[in-house]
Amino acid sequence: MTQIRDFMTACPITINRKQTLQQAAETMQLHGLRHLPVLDGGLLVGLVSDRDVKMVEALPGVNGATVLVDEAMTIDVYTVPPTATLAKVAGAMAEHRYGSALIVDGEKVVGIFTTVDAMRALAARA
Repeated sequence: MTQIRDFMTACPITINRKQTLQQAAETMQLHGLRHLPVLDGGLLVGLVSDRDVKMVEALPGVNGATVLVDEAMTIDVYTVPPTATLAKVAGAMAEHRYGSALIVDGEKVVGIFTTVDAMRALAARA
């Protein structure tokens, strides 16, 4: 059985919950990302996506330079251990329409698996 660790992006770039949406957007743009795990004291507390950032910044009177990540992040994050099977994770992502899964070992984020990673996995198996 193929494990998710074989296709995840290891050591994902993260952001602190007290950073601004502008900082999140700049980080995503700089690294070509659409998802950032959100940490507080090294612990996972949420996930912020480019869609979250754009949606909040589009609200009237909102300034991305002053709104904090924790005001826009999703707190109900799909997490799996590195030993989860690729089939299980991809199936759950498709069923629930998740754009990513965070790979955690205990309380530490060790990877992220996105739809781009899923396409790479599909191409490798084709």
